Amino acid sequence: MQVSTTAIKDLREKTGAGVMDCKKALLEAEGDLEKAIEIINQRGIALARKKAERVADQGVIEAYVHPGARIGVLVEVNCETDFVARTDEFKELAHNLALQIAAMCPQFISAEDIAEGTETHADAKTACLLLQPYIKDPEKTVQDIVTETISKVGENIKVRRFIRFELGY
Repeated sequence: MQVSTTAIKDLREKTGAGVMDCKKALLEAEGDLEKAIEIINQRGIALARKKAERVADQGVIEAYVHPGARIGVLVEVNCETDFVARTDEFKELAHNLALQIAAMCPQFISAEDIAEGTETHADAKTACLLLQPYIKDPEKTVQDIVTETISKVGENIKVRRFIRFELGY
């Protein structure tokens, strides 16, 4: 089966995956774009799991101050190398995480950070940054966005810590 360059380009735009990964996924999906997207997403999740144990001690501290200067955020996002920390994809992720924190006011990074018995499971989706619906695409969680970036840059990424300031609180 032949895969058109247009189909590869479309899949690449939708997923951010490499050209060869897109071609392989389309061949596996027999040309079905939606199925190919699913295949690439599954591969990205598998890649993220494989890289999860790697040490991530490089990265950036992203600062965001909301217009009007009443809300400010600092977030530390780590990766494995300083090379990846300087990429546009990584910088964009750090900035989008700062926007998410400013808008949604999470209290914890993940469910593992919640002390037992202090929050109910239902509250975890709003209290934990990685479990929140992503503000730019509510169909995805923040963890999904981090996983997508891991598959794009090929390194482990961790949100290490954050702080949100709001005047009067």
